[in-house]
Amino acid sequence: MEDHLLGWLRTLDEDRLARILANRPDAIAPPWPRRLDTLAQRLGDGLAVMQTLQRLPLPCLQLAEAALALPLPTAGRLAAFVDAPPAEVDPWLGHLYDHALAWPGDGGVIRLAEGVTRWWAAPLGLGEPLDHYLNSWTISNDALRALARNLGLPAQGHKRRTITRVAEALGDATRVRGLLRDAPDGTTALLDRFAWDGPALPVDGGRFVMPGTPEKWCADHGLLFRPSWHVAEIPREVALCLRGADYHPPFAPEPPEVPTIPVDPEEVDHLMTLAAPHVVERAAALLDNTSKSPLPLLKTGGVGVREVRRMAKETGCDEDETRLLLEICTVARLLAWDEQSGGLVPTERFDRWRLDEGAARLRVLLSAWWRMERSSLRRSDGRYGTVLGDDPAGAAVARVRRAVLPVLACLPAGTAYADRDGLLAAVHWHAPLIERRLLLDCGPAALDEASLLGLLVNGALTDLGRALAELTAHPGDESDDSVPMVEHDPVLVEVSTRALASVRRSALFGPDLTAVVTGPPSAELAALLDRVADRESRGAASVWRFTAESVRRALDRGHDADELLDELAAVGAIPQPLEYLVRDTARRHGEVTVTTVGCVIQAGDPALLAEITAHRRLTRLGLRLLAPTVLVSAAGAERTLAALREAGYAPVPVSDTGEITIRRTRPAELADGAEPGAGKLILLPGGQVAELSDPELETPPHLLAEPPPDPREHARRLMAAGRAGAERSGRTWAVIGRMATRLPTAQQSLLGFVVDRGVRAGITLADGLTATISHGELKGGALDAWCEEAGDYLEFPLAEIVEVRGAF
Repeated sequence: MEDHLLGWLRTLDEDRLARILANRPDAIAPPWPRRLDTLAQRLGDGLAVMQTLQRLPLPCLQLAEAALALPLPTAGRLAAFVDAPPAEVDPWLGHLYDHALAWPGDGGVIRLAEGVTRWWAAPLGLGEPLDHYLNSWTISNDALRALARNLGLPAQGHKRRTITRVAEALGDATRVRGLLRDAPDGTTALLDRFAWDGPALPVDGGRFVMPGTPEKWCADHGLLFRPSWHVAEIPREVALCLRGADYHPPFAPEPPEVPTIPVDPEEVDHLMTLAAPHVVERAAALLDNTSKSPLPLLKTGGVGVREVRRMAKETGCDEDETRLLLEICTVARLLAWDEQSGGLVPTERFDRWRLDEGAARLRVLLSAWWRMERSSLRRSDGRYGTVLGDDPAGAAVARVRRAVLPVLACLPAGTAYADRDGLLAAVHWHAPLIERRLLLDCGPAALDEASLLGLLVNGALTDLGRALAELTAHPGDESDDSVPMVEHDPVLVEVSTRALASVRRSALFGPDLTAVVTGPPSAELAALLDRVADRESRGAASVWRFTAESVRRALDRGHDADELLDELAAVGAIPQPLEYLVRDTARRHGEVTVTTVGCVIQAGDPALLAEITAHRRLTRLGLRLLAPTVLVSAAGAERTLAALREAGYAPVPVSDTGEITIRRTRPAELADGAEPGAGKLILLPGGQVAELSDPELETPPHLLAEPPPDPREHARRLMAAGRAGAERSGRTWAVIGRMATRLPTAQQSLLGFVVDRGVRAGITLADGLTATISHGELKGGALDAWCEEAGDYLEFPLAEIVEVRGAF
């Protein structure tokens, strides 16, 4: 199959080859191929073909399936088979050609990639072709001749000619109908059942050996074959003859129409500028909340409903918003499991994220949602799933999300979808390989999530949603640690900047101890006001109220009155009542103090405690004299006892009841003061965790992988390489044998396979440098090959290569 594909690729012009490379990014992923034969191997890879099929609309798949069912399909026969004019079939057939899933062969016969043929085990419900059964080892020459005689065909001649005669006879609808006129009663009904409900059905094997039965008659005339005693199958050609000339497989070249309603574009844009800052602000509030109170996980994995409701109440989010943002922040690696805290806490990435501009923070969240493999708002039996729990659908959920938004982007400007079922029907046309039930479950949830994120407003896609829908870069999956290309898409950068351009960075302070922000507040402004006041309302205008309790709360977190007043003055004019409230609360703050002590030391002799307090070797205990006979230590009881004994004193421990308690210490106990491991972990689906790498060793988020080459330029290079390849064919072994003189013959052969077949190998140079290479080309006395360590093509002098070894 690759040979046929390679032959077709060699006939293509630059435009068609560039379209294939643009539609198949897997074909030019690093290391990008530099020869057409290597490209053909990439394009024919079974997994890549199946992934490409998932991106194609319904008409392409319908034509591919119909072509599989037809013997020797051409464009004309295919159009007649699906009962459509060639003008409707040709564009979709060209779409298959542009993805290298099909191509025209000799005589215009359409060939399909091997991965496509494996997708449908029984295309259109049809079985294997007659050749599959007639060439089987289970059919002897005598049985084949008997079959020919039963069909009224000459039985003489060699086996291949007999098979051809039988196949032509059973593929002729007129001849098959003529055979059925002399068939036993019930034969037509039996064959119709196989033709429409087959191709394989359970049968009573005994009836295939009983004279006079329809089953035996069908087997004797090649209309049914039995691969096993209790199973029979109908050949593809026979089933098509029985379905009749009026049978045409389904073909829908036009997508279903989505019912729409008009919307005001300016209102949609305005609501987007309100929703986008709100998303950034609420995400920051959730992360700040987890930094104060780590979020525990259930034993079965995920976050419990009680914790979701608690966090929603404390941060002012609703529950749906809390569910969604928790999962987004986890996928964005802003939130992770911490063993020492026993819950989810913000990571070092959060510290960097909160210092970025608002638009960059928004893109991080949208990118995480775009690749998230769970649906936060998906309902099962009327109930939400566990937040951060395991979703068996996995990547299919992300495919649903990426299928819904592009359909919305195709709606006419100034319109919104009016019917959710109609929208999902159109999504199914564009992405038919998504399971229908999963689409009906996750589609509404994806729409609700998009609405919460400001991507969808009143049923219309916003510019933010459109920028995501039109992305061509592969976003990666949710386990990717590196920053995906989504965050750096220039259109998304421009739209996100505009979406947050209207945020307010100032507030209006009133003498009634309120603060009003007329518009979406910036995350920094909202965080400041949330810290000092209680939020009373949200929306087009947000209102905060200052109270003695809210100011005391800020003072409890370490702020002082002057600092709070300075920060508030930076965002608005402070009225006198508010200043009086802050200063009066600060004046009374700390009238009562609470001290934490490690333990209490008592003695009947005040002079002894004074001596202990003044002892230089005991200063590390943080000793303070509260009374002549009472001393407190900042260290725990065990550590204080050990220090006093080391200094020459003889203290004894006393229990809470006042009794002296001396016990034996088990060898397995850890000494007081030993610090447990504080390794930070990342959360995986299902509540599982894995170690988070040292932040000092992490790849900086702004470093991106080398992008693949431009499709058109690479197509031009491939065509030039194809012309040059014919000239240098056969020279590989001669050049390597003459230039790589430090290598034994076996290693020279392996190096030749790196050049001729693109295999992967490890090499060592004379200076000790090692590299893993593949996809090599000879350039004079050097090997130009892909170096995995460098992530690019490099030249290695053949004379300097001292070792070649296999790399698996």
